[in-house]
Amino acid sequence: MPARRTSVPEARRRVLAVLHEWGAAEQVRDDAELVVSELFTNAVRHTDSEKVDCELTVLGAFLRVEVTDQGRGGSTPHVQPGSVDKECGRGLFLVGALSESWGVRPDPTGRGRTVWADLAYGSPTAH
Repeated sequence: MPARRTSVPEARRRVLAVLHEWGAAEQVRDDAELVVSELFTNAVRHTDSEKVDCELTVLGAFLRVEVTDQGRGGSTPHVQPGSVDKECGRGLFLVGALSESWGVRPDPTGRGRTVWADLAYGSPTAH
């Protein structure tokens, strides 16, 4: 999707549609919607990307949400100290609170990175 703020609601809509099709529980859909919103927004705001990709994968009992940008930001994404009390900068704190784990890895193309989060999903299902 284009790396624009206006793409964030569309990314959320697409994620919710896929999860609804997969029969995911409401809590999973809600958590994934928030995680995608935060990760996609960060990719748009903090990188020089022209497009941002989002991928969902079921890995055993987890739903992996991955958001990949094309550009390099100023630093590796991390939780901001004191971000709980700030209006801005809470995104990765929320991602950490909603996910079992999350992290960052370089994109295989050598440009950009993927930020991922594993959410509790339930019983293993092939998708």
